[in-house]
Amino acid sequence: MVIQLTEEQAASLRGQEVSPSNLFHPIQDSNGVWIISIEEMNQCENENFAWLKDCPQIDYSPVTKE
Repeated sequence: MVIQLTEEQAASLRGQEVSPSNLFHPIQDSNGVWIISIEEMNQCENENFAWLKDCPQIDYSPVTKE
């Protein structure tokens, strides 16, 4: 399971700290959906990103190499 984000949410997290010296790293899954790991959400110490807990959790669909 992962946290689903909109493109705007992913852009707002990019380069921001999850915790000291640890940055968010939003990626796109194989369906083009922006996601972060549940661990990133759980480790987030910044109250400005409390809205992450309201984002849907979805199954991870990894990108496969052809």
